[in-house]
Amino acid sequence: ETSPRLPAPQNVEVYSYNFQSLLRWSPVAVGNGSVLYTAHYRTLSYEEWSGMGCSQTPQTQCGIPPRLRRRWTILLRVRAELGNLSSAWVHPPPFVPEANTTLGPPRVNSVSVSPDSLLISISPPFPPERGDFLQYLVSYWENTTSPTKKMLTGSETLLQIGNLKESTVYCFSVQVKLKIYSGHLLGEQRAPECHRTALG
Repeated sequence: ETSPRLPAPQNVEVYSYNFQSLLRWSPVAVGNGSVLYTAHYRTLSYEEWSGMGCSQTPQTQCGIPPRLRRRWTILLRVRAELGNLSSAWVHPPPFVPEANTTLGPPRVNSVSVSPDSLLISISPPFPPERGDFLQYLVSYWENTTSPTKKMLTGSETLLQIGNLKESTVYCFSVQVKLKIYSGHLLGEQRAPECHRTALG
């Protein structure tokens, strides 16, 4: 039975990073007994709620199934349970992974230096799906007191910054841009790293 005496979970939100998504909430405090939680999801095209593997769990978070398509609108709900009492369901705003996730920075695997270039090997921050169009945006600059930044864009995971001076320190930062249905999703910038070009 739904009980007005058992408060519903508060601060219910979705946290999503690189398409790994969690439903989170604040714990419900009661005088005695341990509160458990049940969470469900459904998509806009289905009326039926499905379990998320979080039924009567003491945890205050639950993973959203990764098999759900990124473009789908996902509806979620969670409630508190204590013995045979249940709180009201709490529904956070609808969640669309493609629009509501945060993309992290790409990984830099290696940097090869030559006298006039840096060759950067990178990998995306998440496993790409078939049909993904990813671009890498590289800003780079000579490590001086008043650096002028330049941009380089490419869709390959091997990027070359060319026309550099020999034996000079250059810094770069890289981020990913994913083409999505409604435009683009821009990822977080990687912390800059600096390398000295080789002597000619």
